[in-house]
Amino acid sequence: MSNSMTETVQFPIPLCSDALTEVLRDGAQRLLTQAVKIEIQQWIDARTDQVDAQGHRQVVRNGYLPERLVLTGIGAVSVKQPRIEDRRPEGQRETFEREILPPYLRRTSSIDEAIPWMYLYGISTNDMGDSLKALLGPAIEHLSPNTVTRLVSQWQAQYAQWNQRSLDNKHYVYIWADGVYFNVRLGDDDSACILVILGATEKGEKEILAIGDGYRESKQSWQTVLLDLKSRGLEAPKLAIGDGAMGFWAAMEEVYSATKHQRCWVHKTLNVLNHFPKNLHGQVRDKIHQITAAESREDAEKAFDLFVETYQAKYHKAVECLSKDREALLAFYDFPAEHWVHIRTTNPIESIFSTVRLRHDKARNNGSRKACLAMVFRLCQSAERGFQRLNGSDLIPDVLAGIKFENGVKKSAA
Repeated sequence: MSNSMTETVQFPIPLCSDALTEVLRDGAQRLLTQAVKIEIQQWIDARTDQVDAQGHRQVVRNGYLPERLVLTGIGAVSVKQPRIEDRRPEGQRETFEREILPPYLRRTSSIDEAIPWMYLYGISTNDMGDSLKALLGPAIEHLSPNTVTRLVSQWQAQYAQWNQRSLDNKHYVYIWADGVYFNVRLGDDDSACILVILGATEKGEKEILAIGDGYRESKQSWQTVLLDLKSRGLEAPKLAIGDGAMGFWAAMEEVYSATKHQRCWVHKTLNVLNHFPKNLHGQVRDKIHQITAAESREDAEKAFDLFVETYQAKYHKAVECLSKDREALLAFYDFPAEHWVHIRTTNPIESIFSTVRLRHDKARNNGSRKACLAMVFRLCQSAERGFQRLNGSDLIPDVLAGIKFENGVKKSAA
């Protein structure tokens, strides 16, 4: 057998008249075909010692499985997989676990992940097939509204199960919280939003902790989410990071009063800049950066005082906006310096929804509350695969144990 031999299956229908797209799709098809054949051949070659009494190999290739069409981000790609014949006696045979092209795969994850994004942009499930067809070609037609509806139902069931999981014996050192407004209307209420909480485990890994819906990030809405987490075993984290939504902080005070507060510097900077003319934005950003980049709390306090002194007379509203949260803005100095880049902002959550958040023009079609929660859950699942561990994860046990840090450095025992 030759490992270098490959066959390419031609597309059954022309999907696009664009020459570059055709070249890309043909190249993807060739690569997929070759990768599948190499994976199978390697599995067979690892069993060349399996022979019968006459010395004939027992694990061999035998023709092809039926041709399969797989929907990808550049359209539909068809491929044939070699068939494996295992002639060994019953009980000795092995199942070939395909990693590249699982048996029932009909769509790549990029297609499934496109569906939640489209929904949150306000595209109804009935219109998704036409939208994807325009992007990926006619072969997408079998992704019918019924198929999309079944997917959404599966995600709803997964979300419901995930939302009841136990959090006993899990320890989260930090949590990030944010309310996200999408283009889709949740019923008839433009004020409804999705509340998301992300946590950092004792190993420094980020996990989505909660996804719920609420009304304008109110105290009651956040309290409902936090009380549910507490009822399932979530212990008080050491630090909570969030923007200026007062409802979240008021709820935290009642549910997890021992948790320290860190206000997001990105949100605070934007709020402060709103009180300045645009020609001063660069200068103001530099002075704020002097605070956030200071090596110690003492230096940060000096830079803070300089900001107040510089702008108090002409821009007192900006100074008030910054000063009222002074303590919460500088809370990060009581935690390891390696963690500062992670805990000064709500960026871990912002990055997940950056392309669809805060859409002011709502779509005409109202969305189902359950469907929207399921879509956000699906997006968060996808995002979790790319989450990076916290820097200095080895210091997290010290933080959880209550060991004090001063200006980012662990205080030595007296």
